[in-house]
Amino acid sequence: MKKFWLFILAIFISFLPGIIGMIFSPSGMSDMWYNALAKSVLTPDGWVFAVVWPILYLLLGIALYLIFIDKTKYSKAKAYWLFGVNMFLNALWSYVFFGLNFIGIALIVLIALIGFTIWMMRSFKAINHAAYWLIWPYLIWLIFALYLNGMVSLLN
Repeated sequence: MKKFWLFILAIFISFLPGIIGMIFSPSGMSDMWYNALAKSVLTPDGWVFAVVWPILYLLLGIALYLIFIDKTKYSKAKAYWLFGVNMFLNALWSYVFFGLNFIGIALIVLIALIGFTIWMMRSFKAINHAAYWLIWPYLIWLIFALYLNGMVSLLN
């Protein structure tokens, strides 16, 4: 039963940036601002983000759960800290981009997020290889987001 609650906790923690991000995602005035931006031809429709992000958050939650339950001889403190920083930067990007409309600063936050994600992946790999592999789709999506954010910066 303890593992079940650890799983629920890991999933909840991983979805926090998405919950916070929903506050700032395009709607109302933010939607008008976002829709007025020049964007890359590769920018997906809004529904794609609504499908992809929950999948990525779920994978992150499963990865965190695997770290929770792994019986490693290594300390997990760094892995937990890096996961927390990652979740913070993930939520911060939504606030900076959609809430403040600071495209350039959001790009910097995203670069930091990618750096911390790679660092987190390396930390997870030392503890649990499956957790490491579960983060790859997230990293790939962040790199795609970097391209999209970069194009918005360039075009506007």
